Amino acid sequence: MEYFRYELIKTCKQTGARLGRLHTPHGVIDTPCFMPVGTQATVKAMTPRDLKEVNASIILANTYHLYVRPGHELVRDAGGLRPTDEVVRKLGGLHKFMVWDRPILTDSGGFQVFSLAGINKIKEDGVEFRSHVDGRKLYFTPESVMEIEQALGADIAMVFDECAPYPSDRKYTLEAMERTHRWAKRCQEVHTREDQALFGIVQGGMFRDLRIQSAKTLADMDFIGYGIGGLSVGEPKPLMYEMLEEMMPYMPQNKPRYLMGVGSPDCLLEGVMRGVDMFDCVLQTRVARNGLAFTREGKKTIRNARFERDFTPIENDCDCYACTGFTRGYIRHLIKAGEILAAQLLTMHNLRFSLKLMEDVRKAIAEDRLLDFYNELKEGGAFD
Repeated sequence: MEYFRYELIKTCKQTGARLGRLHTPHGVIDTPCFMPVGTQATVKAMTPRDLKEVNASIILANTYHLYVRPGHELVRDAGGLRPTDEVVRKLGGLHKFMVWDRPILTDSGGFQVFSLAGINKIKEDGVEFRSHVDGRKLYFTPESVMEIEQALGADIAMVFDECAPYPSDRKYTLEAMERTHRWAKRCQEVHTREDQALFGIVQGGMFRDLRIQSAKTLADMDFIGYGIGGLSVGEPKPLMYEMLEEMMPYMPQNKPRYLMGVGSPDCLLEGVMRGVDMFDCVLQTRVARNGLAFTREGKKTIRNARFERDFTPIENDCDCYACTGFTRGYIRHLIKAGEILAAQLLTMHNLRFSLKLMEDVRKAIAEDRLLDFYNELKEGGAFD
């Protein structure tokens, strides 16, 4: 049975951007797409029903966080049966656990292990670190991460990689990249779920030749899809775009490409125009909890006093629940009063803004006018 299939439907004549479709066991994902992040098996301030209303076709969960709490075995058993049983293989413990019947992607937790958990020691076998929750000593290997991700049962799993921080010198970046390649091979060797796609991750830091080398090496491994890691880690945006341009000619044309951790409106468009198919970011939900909304006219800080008597929607042409029923003035009142509803409404809007943006991007690619659409957004202030 073929669980996964990627269709490259069209390439934009103006930009080379790709219009595609990724088939998974839990549904079809139209690409380019934005994926809301549900780190702890929930997208903050959103219910599964809310996510469907904003038209999310796939969401993310985090392997590291779910391993630390509540534990992958608990999530696995939420399916009601052991993972060898056909029912669990179909539903997936995580789908059942969080009541989400559309596709899920789990990252490997590599970024969190290297950036959040406080590393004790990186070895060839794996990484020793401490839990950010209770300080207990933990150890991740490519094999153990694959065990965790297969127990979680997402449609797409990422290999365990080493993400070199920015800035890093060439020596360390090369070592981390080569270790990532070896770990990717070990992940392939132990990953057995046919109903779960395994994606490789391109590394190489900010070094052109290393990025190309990593793209070539992983392409030869023939993964179902490819993540692009180690970007959007603090480097200037033009440098990120340069690295994308350098590596993309060496990425397989018939496989989906996922730029990890990128989600601002300008980066979404710039990434798509360089051949990226999938994006994720916590930005939309994080800034919502701080009272900020994305609009086609630029960001709006709704908590500001100037919105106190503003009885217009967050964005006039937005079809989200927040914009069709509530005003800026009311949402500002909720923020000032410390009401949970403020975060809910702004999160709904920000996610719908990004998902609608990608819907319009797909339409522009289909009509060979993505560069025109990009210029319209830029001139209108959407990237401010």
